[in-house]
Amino acid sequence: MDYRPLGRTGVSVSQLCLGAMMFGAFGNPDHDDSVKIIHRALDAGINFIDTADGYSHGESEQILGKALAGGRRDNVVLAVKFGPPFDQDPNHRGASRRWITEGVEGSLRRLQTDWIDVYQVGVPDPNTDIDETLSALTDLVRAGKIRSFGASKLPASQIVEAQSVADRRGHGRFRTEQPPYSMLTRAIEYDLLPTCRRHGMGVMAYSPLAGGWLSGRYRKGQEVGGPGSAARRRRLPGAYDAGDPANAAKLDAADALGALADEAGLTLVQMAVAFVVRHPAVASAIIGPRTMDHLEGYLAADGVELSTDLLDRIDQIVPPGVTVNVADNMWEFGTSALTPEARRR
Repeated sequence: MDYRPLGRTGVSVSQLCLGAMMFGAFGNPDHDDSVKIIHRALDAGINFIDTADGYSHGESEQILGKALAGGRRDNVVLAVKFGPPFDQDPNHRGASRRWITEGVEGSLRRLQTDWIDVYQVGVPDPNTDIDETLSALTDLVRAGKIRSFGASKLPASQIVEAQSVADRRGHGRFRTEQPPYSMLTRAIEYDLLPTCRRHGMGVMAYSPLAGGWLSGRYRKGQEVGGPGSAARRRRLPGAYDAGDPANAAKLDAADALGALADEAGLTLVQMAVAFVVRHPAVASAIIGPRTMDHLEGYLAADGVELSTDLLDRIDQIVPPGVTVNVADNMWEFGTSALTPEARRR
């Protein structure tokens, strides 16, 4: 397993980060099976795990707490997100000081740990002043409850604003950013990734398989029933309909990329993950297995090197900086700036 600096935190992490979204009711409700998957990932050399308090309403954190008990916690770099609604309480969400100080205690309790390595604002919060968010997170670092903090799905302009506020007000700075990145979702190459490099931020890219579109299951002439997780199918009923005109371009690109992987003697999963970790701004790609077979498919990407010729041919299918279905940029990056209401009088 290759290990890389997580920005300028001084911490080294595996190029594959185990994403825990699928552990719990949203994906795999079997706690014992989920623990086995986590242990297999650690035994394979993964030392980086990402979760969120909202994953299955905290169940993902509880499973991780069980898996990391007995001394395994000390060797793991643990990242936790907060921000999306945790429950029906209107104040159990966002990036206010009130929720940050309350939410971190719940995560620490469920994870059975005394500290979190990277505490991340899971989505931009337009209702909270960035000064308040940075101040609260800095206080948690000083209290020893978190070691550093970062963000997820922030546009480049908001990253620059946050770093400027931190410098002016004497707060800690965002050290990491967690954006979506795949061969089908490349918008962050244009501005976000260069901005993160300039500010020394470690990028942990999620959804390298583009929400399953690059799993190899979406090929022309094949009938696909959507994601394996029943909860995910209910949550996103139309997002995986390959017959929907809005997804036609994604299907064309996924099919072409699948054929290219076949020609290169790789699985599409291997090529997709290797593509993400190849970018010099990316420290780690977040993989999200629901089953042991899924994990083994991801681990097979470790050590895969893509040739310059293969990378050039990927660029011919999806050019640099391009997201195939532009609608993905709105929900993936936590912004409504491209909706008609935001653009028209």
